[in-house]
Amino acid sequence: MTEITAPIAESPRPSTAAKVGWAILIVATLYVCCFSHLGAIGFVGPDEPRYAWIARDMAETGDWVTPRLYGKPWFEKPPLFYWGAAVCFKLFGVSEAATRLPSAISALLATLALAWLALRLYGTETARWLLLLLPTTVGMIGFSHAASTDMPFSAMITVSMVCAAVVLGLTRNENTPILPRTPWLALILFGFFLGLAVLAKGPAAIILSGGAIFFWALFTKRWRDAFRLLHPAAIASFCLTALPWYILCARRNPDFFRIFIIEHNFKRYLTPEFQHIQPFWFYLPVLLVAFLPWTGALLWTAVVTGVRLAKSRSLSPATAFLLSWSVFVVLFFTLSKSKLPGYILPAVPALALLLVLSCRNLAIEHRKSFGASIAAFALLFWVAAHVAPRLLPHADTPSHRVLLVLSFVFGMFSMANTILAAAFLVSRSRWELNFMALICVVPVLFAFLGADEPIPGLASLSSKELARQLLSQHVPPERIFVYHGMGRSLRYGLNFYLQREVRDWDQNLDADAFVLSGSFNCERLHKEGFDCVDILLGPTTPRWFVSHITSRNSADRLHESRQPH
Repeated sequence: MTEITAPIAESPRPSTAAKVGWAILIVATLYVCCFSHLGAIGFVGPDEPRYAWIARDMAETGDWVTPRLYGKPWFEKPPLFYWGAAVCFKLFGVSEAATRLPSAISALLATLALAWLALRLYGTETARWLLLLLPTTVGMIGFSHAASTDMPFSAMITVSMVCAAVVLGLTRNENTPILPRTPWLALILFGFFLGLAVLAKGPAAIILSGGAIFFWALFTKRWRDAFRLLHPAAIASFCLTALPWYILCARRNPDFFRIFIIEHNFKRYLTPEFQHIQPFWFYLPVLLVAFLPWTGALLWTAVVTGVRLAKSRSLSPATAFLLSWSVFVVLFFTLSKSKLPGYILPAVPALALLLVLSCRNLAIEHRKSFGASIAAFALLFWVAAHVAPRLLPHADTPSHRVLLVLSFVFGMFSMANTILAAAFLVSRSRWELNFMALICVVPVLFAFLGADEPIPGLASLSSKELARQLLSQHVPPERIFVYHGMGRSLRYGLNFYLQREVRDWDQNLDADAFVLSGSFNCERLHKEGFDCVDILLGPTTPRWFVSHITSRNSADRLHESRQPH
């Protein structure tokens, strides 16, 4: 059944005022999505505080070769992120925002590089759409605000693949000379950014880029173009970028290659040793969440593009390149025994460009079905916005406040999809469609700017406030111990904020101790010859208490020292 839609009139050349307006909207989108709220919450999860510790250690000791966690070499990841965070610490001081700044800059770099490729391949309009839609996806916003290696790795892969597209001749047009010249700059930059990707996360960068280009050459039969990426200039640039650190680190640390290459690369991929076991379909919901609020457009694109490919069985070289890039990344990590959401982040930029192409081409041909699909997701977000606050009956609690903010975010997502659906259902000209479709990012920006509110509810996910309360009570950090009930994420965060590794409490310890636990534990911690006093930290950390254990002969002296003067 063929869908009949009214044609859309071609848009006139945009005026200077329109260009300025688009530029302002693009700059605002990039700033809000990449750089706002970087330090809004403390470190969350096990990785952020550990990476921040290593970066701080590098900045303080000047040892830029061996990553050290709590004074010991730590080879789970290469140093690119640590270098970036350490430089930010020296420039702006130690803070959450400075730690996350390398990820934000990486997200901006990946977006601009892919927008340049979109401009060369498909024109100004496509580049403009990409600059607005890619940064506003939940995946890009989330990982650009995370102190982790995922976004730097994804960004370096993205830029290297953009350079590879130039070397492969995909950006050639009618203005390109008939006789091709050696793209020296693209070759050098390809090797350089691929080397940075290896410094960001390891040799998986070579597999991802090489596998994607291999399958592109297999589909297009352009093997000669693919082998141009093995030009000596690219290889030399790669080696000069990536190898010096690996050689220096291996010379200083004999266990480096065994721990990093064997355990944290081969074993992580081939075995479930690191306990990140997920079903084979794990990355399907990850992608759907990563592309919020544009998941409806992504699903429509996947269905319609799949049907068209099944009928035509032909692809342009550029589209084949983007498909090979995104699909290979997803398949490669689907086969892995360890799966984490951030692993497939390098596929998101390529999928985003394919989504933009679909919105600009296929969606205009099938405006009714596309608009109806987006409207259905707008309704779904609207229902979620009204249901979320009712999930918890007790108001004025941290969890309920988080649900209220989620309700606001879902409401903004619903508005964004409503505007996008209306753009394709009611617009009569290309200019009208572009204006309405691209203005749909404004509610997403409001949703993110309004996300300041859940911070009180999310405080329990970070150790920042707990550490602040401990220090405000004048508890000596070197005497703090953990009884039990604290997960590793909170513990790593506490280590960072207290600037020392907090150890488990040993009942055989003779020294005075402040034992941190999730409940009043003096009865269980009581030991003959010792006194114990439970200390409530404060209303912002209701889950945690400190049990002050002292020997009886010093209890009176310590009690007096804690009295206000």
